[in-house]
Amino acid sequence: MGTKKNDILQGTLVLLILKTLAGQKHMHGYAITAQIQAVSDQLLRVEEGSLYPALHRMEQAGWVRAEWGMTEKNREARFYSLTPLGRKQLGEEEKSWIRLTSGVGKVLRHA
Repeated sequence: MGTKKNDILQGTLVLLILKTLAGQKHMHGYAITAQIQAVSDQLLRVEEGSLYPALHRMEQAGWVRAEWGMTEKNREARFYSLTPLGRKQLGEEEKSWIRLTSGVGKVLRHA
């Protein structure tokens, strides 16, 4: 139990991805994970095994759009961007997160 884990609470990955994409025109998967890690001061790490299935589900839901393009290192990759439906979902995810953290906070403050 002494090791620290940077696992992301289940259900927050969608919120993190949508929020990251909201600030960018489009990003490839590695850039999304790097941005989340950088903005969180290295506290959060998204594994590829979690990221790509989540992006696929989000694409199927119409929240993100994916297009093939070239990275800055001249490699082919899928680039993801937020759709209007995804922007709306981001608002819902943020409201849900606020409710969740409020409830957890109440439990932690309870004597």
